[in-house]
Amino acid sequence: MLTSLQNPLVKQIRKLHAAKERREQQLFLLEGTHLIEAACEVSHPLGTVCCTSQWQERHQQLWDQACRQSERAELVSAEVLKAIATTVQPDGVIATAKRDSSQRQPSVTFTGVALSLETVQDPGNLGTIIRTAVAADATGLWLSGDSVEPDNPKVLRASAGQWFRLPMAVSPDLTAVVRQCQQLGTQVVATIPSAKLAYWEVDLRRPTLILLGNEGAGLSAELAAMADLPVRIPLSPGVESLNVAIVAALMLYEAKRQREFVIRN
Repeated sequence: MLTSLQNPLVKQIRKLHAAKERREQQLFLLEGTHLIEAACEVSHPLGTVCCTSQWQERHQQLWDQACRQSERAELVSAEVLKAIATTVQPDGVIATAKRDSSQRQPSVTFTGVALSLETVQDPGNLGTIIRTAVAADATGLWLSGDSVEPDNPKVLRASAGQWFRLPMAVSPDLTAVVRQCQQLGTQVVATIPSAKLAYWEVDLRRPTLILLGNEGAGLSAELAAMADLPVRIPLSPGVESLNVAIVAALMLYEAKRQREFVIRN
C-alpha cells in the first residue's frame, strides 16, 4: 500500500490537477466510482488506478475490471487518496486515463444535431451540456481552443459519466468547422437575441449544427454572421439571457421533439 505523499507516483498524479500537466503527460483524472464505471463500460484505456482498501472491499468486481484495462493498480492510504484528488471528499478511487482523441472525433458528415461551443469557460456548464447532448441524442461537439479543457476534472464530474459517450474535439478554428458543415449541406443555427424566429419555429429535423457562445459575451460577431438561421429564446421582460447549458438543452430537446414527432406520425 502506498502511504507516502512523497512517492513519485503520487507526485505525478497530483500534477494532473493542472491543465498544462494533463497536456504534457497526455493523461487526465477520473475521480469517483461513477466515472470509473463509465470508463470501464466503454473500455477506455486507463493508466494507473488507485483505491483505498475499504473501497476495494466494497467494489471488488469493478476493481478487477479496472485493473484489467489499466497499466498499473495500487492500493493507497486514505491520506494519499485525498492528496491526489481534486475533490474535498473523494469516495475512495481515482484513476488516470489516457487522452485518446483519435477515437472521439465528431464527424462533419452527421445526421441529427451537433454542437459548436465558442469560449465556454465554466466547467460545470460544459459538463452539463455534454450530459444533455448525450441524453438528447446529439452526434458530437466541437469546442473552441480558448474554452475550458474538456478533460478538466469538474467537466468530467458534471457530465455524470456521459463524457465517454459523446464524440468531442477541440478546434483551433470553429469557422472552418462551420464552413465544412455548410458545404456538406448541414444547416447552421445560432441563438441571437434580435432574431425574428423563435427556436421552435425552425426545422431542426434536418442535419443541424447549433452554435453557442460564451457565458457572458455570447457568440462572436464572426460566428454569428455565419449562421444560416438565427433564432431567439423568448424571454420575459427584464430577463437578459439564459445560462448557456439551459439554451443547449432547449435547442437539443426541441430538435429531438421534432424528429420523434415525425417518426410517430
